[in-house]
Amino acid sequence: MTTSALMPSSAPMPPSAPSAAPTPARRQALRRAMGHLLHNPMTLAGVVVILLLLAVACAAPWVATHNPLLQDLSQALQPPSAAHWFGTDEYGRDSFSRLVYGARTTLYIVGLVTLVVGPIGLAIGTISGYFGGWVDTLFMRVTDIFISFPSLVLALAFVAALGPGLEHAVIAIALTAWPPIARLARAETRSLRKADFVAAVQLQGASSLRILLRHIAPLCLSSVLVRLTMNMASIILTAAGLGFLGLGAQPPSPEWGAMISAGRRYMMECWWLVAMPGAAVMLVSLAFNLLGDGLRDMFDPRS
Repeated sequence: MTTSALMPSSAPMPPSAPSAAPTPARRQALRRAMGHLLHNPMTLAGVVVILLLLAVACAAPWVATHNPLLQDLSQALQPPSAAHWFGTDEYGRDSFSRLVYGARTTLYIVGLVTLVVGPIGLAIGTISGYFGGWVDTLFMRVTDIFISFPSLVLALAFVAALGPGLEHAVIAIALTAWPPIARLARAETRSLRKADFVAAVQLQGASSLRILLRHIAPLCLSSVLVRLTMNMASIILTAAGLGFLGLGAQPPSPEWGAMISAGRRYMMECWWLVAMPGAAVMLVSLAFNLLGDGLRDMFDPRS
């Protein structure tokens, strides 16, 4: 018998390499989403303000015109001028420079709270909505306890127990900001757990952990992202409230709420001490709300 007779008539071809992801299609989808997001002028204004805040915070040493901690009592309570764009405070410190460095403190609080709140709220909500029963009852009753108190009042209670300080303020705000995220993730999960694709992967032997991590949680991310973005405004307001009461960043660190608190004693004669940080808090909070509205419209299938 010849060698050719032992060989199959058509040898199987080696398996081809997995096809690459459709990069052009993904880029086109991303471009379309960004175009939809920036089509609204109000959302575009919010994005511009947030990008400007990030740029100012990153380039604070170059943007600030003075040392924010340098005191000069001979220049105390000076009105806005070419030397001091936003005037000076009661210690002669440049208000513009302190406002610029205060942006770092605000972003630090917002970033840390978001990084803590997002995973915690998503995990509690998906686990509660997927398993149901006593797990759902336990988690949701704890969530109800946290939601029943106003966030600022509850944050004050936690800071009073932990002590004043920036890190303690971050912990206190995080402990009060996760319940809405958990509620939203639970509602999304309850609508997904009976879906056909979940039943299919269950029949294939997938574990509950795999279903939650690979199938349920990614589908909840868009709603959670929108909620987190809109929560950033309340985080900024709560942080400013704690700083106003002296429970956030401690002196002489520049923080917008603390600047408003220090300037309220001179606000009738030196309006800039309260107006400038107050305008910064209002503008940044409004920008995050506008961005959250734009993201909600972008992820809405009906839009």
